[in-house]
Amino acid sequence: MLARVAAVLIGYVFGLFQTAFFYGKLKGIDIREHGSGNSGTTNALRVLGRKAGLIVFLGDCLKCIFAALLVRAIFGQSHEEIIKLLCLYTGAGTILGHNYPFYMNFKGGKGIAATAGMMIAFDPWFTLVGVITFFGLFFITHLVSLCSVVTYLVLFLMMIICGQCGYFDGFTQANVIEAYILFLLLTALAIWKHRENIVRLIKGTERKTYLSKKNKEKNLEKDPEELQVKTSEN
Repeated sequence: MLARVAAVLIGYVFGLFQTAFFYGKLKGIDIREHGSGNSGTTNALRVLGRKAGLIVFLGDCLKCIFAALLVRAIFGQSHEEIIKLLCLYTGAGTILGHNYPFYMNFKGGKGIAATAGMMIAFDPWFTLVGVITFFGLFFITHLVSLCSVVTYLVLFLMMIICGQCGYFDGFTQANVIEAYILFLLLTALAIWKHRENIVRLIKGTERKTYLSKKNKEKNLEKDPEELQVKTSEN
């Protein structure tokens, strides 16, 4: 139990590094006062451009990876059989620190880039499935919120399938169930953080995100409703 608590605390401390907020400050703005007000990759991309979006994504992803590496260094030998489970706890702590940083009045991001880091630290196959699901859906819909929620649900389903098939070596049945519950809570948190996006998705008013200006303009020409949403937001 002590290792689990330590993993969450270590993750939370690393999660407090708000890449979008600090990068925005370097550019002379508070990212929380622009765009969606979210301190995360998508808002940084929309407000500050592709370079900012990439830097923020890498920063938020890497902070989870570094936290997991530290946990592995501390508990890798003493808790070798459940080190993947501890990586999940570390990821959960990082996501909580990212979403609810105490020094920013608990107003952070939504934890998707941090989740990517958690998956990289957890298992390569989960990472691959997550990447394929997210970007496969993104290049079809350009709806980041939809991609984020669907990817979480797919990974949760994969967690259950792998657990039932005995994929996690060294895990007891109790450890497997623990992993299910932990990832279920993370999935529920992701859905909660995207609750407003989900409402807009249902209404058909969710804003789309494009990685290139040319692609954005081309799609706006094809989709006048998206142009109307963009104009109303501005």
